[in-house]
Amino acid sequence: MHAVLEDLITLLGLERIEDNIFRGDSRDIGSPQVFGGQVIGQALSAAQRTVEGRVAHSLHAYFLRRGDVNAPIIYEVDRARDGGSFSNRRVVAIQHGRPILNLAASFQRPEAGLEHQADMPEVAGPEGLKDLTELAKDMLAHIPSKMHRYLTDKRPFEFRHVEPVNFDTREKLRPTKHVWIRTVDKLPDDPALHRNLLTYVSDYELLGTAILPHGLSFNRSNLIMASLDHALWFHQEVKMDEWLLYAMDSPNSSGARGLARGQFFTAAGMLVASTAQEGLIRLVDADDWRPRSKPGSQK
Repeated sequence: MHAVLEDLITLLGLERIEDNIFRGDSRDIGSPQVFGGQVIGQALSAAQRTVEGRVAHSLHAYFLRRGDVNAPIIYEVDRARDGGSFSNRRVVAIQHGRPILNLAASFQRPEAGLEHQADMPEVAGPEGLKDLTELAKDMLAHIPSKMHRYLTDKRPFEFRHVEPVNFDTREKLRPTKHVWIRTVDKLPDDPALHRNLLTYVSDYELLGTAILPHGLSFNRSNLIMASLDHALWFHQEVKMDEWLLYAMDSPNSSGARGLARGQFFTAAGMLVASTAQEGLIRLVDADDWRPRSKPGSQK
C-alpha cells in the first residue's frame, strides 16, 4: 500500500488507553493547526470502537479550539445510549487539558427501508482531469511560496477538479464546486475504515465554496476562515478506493459566517453520503489584499 495512505490509516486507528479513552497523533499537512477532518475522523473512529453490530449513519461536530499538531489528542467517549436499533456516542477531543472538539455520532443496526435519492449532477468524469498536485505544479509561479508544500506534498487521496482551479483569483463565481476523489491505492474491505476516511476527506474544499461568489481566495491576508461545525450523514456503504464525486454548493453567507453543503456520489450515480458545514468568514480589512504572512485561520 502507498506509504502516505498507510500512514493515514494508522493515524485514524488510535491507541486504546481505557475502555472509553483513546489517544491519537497528528500530521502536519502544511497548515498551522491540526486539519479538522483528521480530528473528526479520529473522533468517529473512537466512537466506532465502542459499538458492535451497528454502523455510523450520522455525526455532528463542533470545532472549539485550534489543534496543536505537535501534541497528542485524547478522545473520551461517552456511551450515551444503546437502544434496540440505535446507539449514540458523545466524544470530546482534548489537548492540553482543554476540549478542541465535541462530536455526537449515531449508529444503527442495518435494516431495509424506503429509498429515494437526489440526482447526480451532470459533470465531466475523472478521466482526463488533472490531479490537484499536477495543477499546482503548473501554477507554482503564481502561488505564494508558503502554499507550495500544502499543494504539492504527496497526499493519500487524488483530487480531480471539474471546474478550472485558480488559487489567486478575484473573479466572482457561482458558489458550486465538483471534485472527484479516491484514495491513491486499494484499501482493505473494512466498511468502518472507509467511513472514517470519507469523514476525514469531507473537510477538504467544502468551506471554500462559500467565498466563490465574492471574488476572494483563501490566501488573502484580509480574509479569516475557520470551520465552526461539521455534519455528515452516511446513506449507503462507501468505497473510498473508487471514484466519488464531491458535489458542493453554498446557499448562504451572512453574519461573518458561510454555509456549505456537499453530496458524495459514486461514478454510477448513487448518493452515498451528504455533508454540511458552517464556518467563520471574516474580512479584517477589505482594502488589504496582501498575501497572508502565515497560512491558516483563527476564530
